[in-house]
Amino acid sequence: MVMIRIGLLVLLAAISMPAAAYIGPGSGISLLGGIWTLLVGFVLVLAAILFWPIRYLIKRIRARKNAERATGTDDRVRSDGDHQ
Repeated sequence: MVMIRIGLLVLLAAISMPAAAYIGPGSGISLLGGIWTLLVGFVLVLAAILFWPIRYLIKRIRARKNAERATGTDDRVRSDGDHQ
């Protein structure tokens, strides 16, 4: 039954006459705007997924530095040779 409907739809589409209708430029611009929105959204989601581990790593490094400063276990040496 489904194949008959699909076949009938294809047959009707094949034998139909072309419509002499005018489609204004606004619909094309709307289509391009929609495609642009989807593309930008996809890129932003992909960038967020890819940069999340980097943000997490930076956050861990900053937390470690802050913990070292708070406990005084910073191993950096001043220019005069003394520890901070």
